[in-house]
Amino acid sequence: MKPLYTTLLISTFFLLGSCGDSQKETAIDQTPAVPVTVSSVGAENNTPFLTASGKIEAANSSTLSTRMMGFVNKIHVNVGQKVSRGQLLVSINNSDLSAKQAQTNAGITEAQAAFNNAEKDYQRFQNLFAENSASQKELDDQRARYEMAKARLEGAKQMRNEVQSQFAYVDLRAPFDGVITNKYIDEGDMANPGMPLISVEGQGGFEVTASVPESEISKINSGTEVKVLVKSLGTELSGNVTEVSSSARNTGGQYLVKVALDKTDSNILSGMYATVQFPVEKSTDSSMILIPIEALVTRGELTGIYTVSQSNTAILRWLRLGRTYGDKVEVLSGLAPDEQFIVSAEGKLYNGAKLTIKG
Repeated sequence: MKPLYTTLLISTFFLLGSCGDSQKETAIDQTPAVPVTVSSVGAENNTPFLTASGKIEAANSSTLSTRMMGFVNKIHVNVGQKVSRGQLLVSINNSDLSAKQAQTNAGITEAQAAFNNAEKDYQRFQNLFAENSASQKELDDQRARYEMAKARLEGAKQMRNEVQSQFAYVDLRAPFDGVITNKYIDEGDMANPGMPLISVEGQGGFEVTASVPESEISKINSGTEVKVLVKSLGTELSGNVTEVSSSARNTGGQYLVKVALDKTDSNILSGMYATVQFPVEKSTDSSMILIPIEALVTRGELTGIYTVSQSNTAILRWLRLGRTYGDKVEVLSGLAPDEQFIVSAEGKLYNGAKLTIKG
């Protein structure tokens, strides 16, 4: 009897387990399919332009520093404040320079008095020599005294000019009309020669500095009209290529291209990232895979895309990405040519989710 009871219990256990699995399968089967829009890799492998990433900068900008060492007495402006050309921005303690200026002024006064005396003596001896009352040597001596006094006076004046020119480095003024973008020092701090103190940017003109690889730089020429996409503002701007670098020695193998932006009412700011579209065909081989950036899925530091299986279910593939071409990105690995992937979905996607492909 015991073997019989044991056999019945095991049969009942497996029967209940299979019923549970059946219920789970029924639940899975009843999950509604997610309507999705798909695309194939081959259909996205075409771009009519070359793109490069860059950063927007003010066309006219300056970071001011000083050649003098001293404490900052006063900062007369704040970040974001508009300034006019010649407006006082930063004052640095100039007591040493003021003392030197007083010394040069005293030296000029002394040299001027000596010059005036030597000039009168020289004129007197010229008259005496004309009346044969002074010798040639006496006249030459007076001329030498006059020339030396004149040279000392000129030297004293040049020293004063030197001191006055140094005042430009203790009273920093705006080099052009613009806006204060940054302050690197506070009142009471020590300012050292060459140390950046304050930055000014001119208003109105902006440019983009983009990096272009060596395989494409030969196709870009100055004067070319381009389109610039500012993703943070969702706007497209026009511009012209103004500079094309001929060396990548200090830029990691990338060539720098500057694009001057046309005037616009868009609220663009210095430091915004932008994508420049050059109207030249990119040199890509037939094996390059490009997909829309909007189709990507991010999980922490991983980036992937949902593909469609043979049974019409979603499969998440992790990708290794390359360069960006406008609104598309290059896939280096993780996606095969002519493979379908999901561009958009009308529901939440996950691995194994049933799909309904929209026509």
